[in-house]
Amino acid sequence: MFEQDYIIRLIKEMIRAILKLILRIDTDNPIKDLLEDKESQDTLEKLLDMIDNGNINEAENQIYDMTSDNNMTNLEVALIFYSYLNDKDDEFLQRNDFCRDEIKSGIKELLTRYELTGMAEIFLLEL
Repeated sequence: MFEQDYIIRLIKEMIRAILKLILRIDTDNPIKDLLEDKESQDTLEKLLDMIDNGNINEAENQIYDMTSDNNMTNLEVALIFYSYLNDKDDEFLQRNDFCRDEIKSGIKELLTRYELTGMAEIFLLEL
């Protein structure tokens, strides 16, 4: 249990640091209201609804598709997506065929797409 809490906090702090250092957003709780345009807010809302409905893998596939263009707003959407997903408990994730390790690997893949691999390595080195 302690190890799982540590991983959850580590993922949260990694997302927070990336938002602050790369996107200049200083927040403890990334939410859709941080997004400046309505289209991005709507996209994120749909993705979060997919999580809540148990369609996590499909939502993550959409994240991969939308981040292929290296648009920084899409990076922000993806980070908020993973932050929201990280707030779900392990039982919810397991029930929906997902796990905490997939959150870590998803963020790592995301950062690789944006050529920010070093950021992921700083946080995930211990894991």
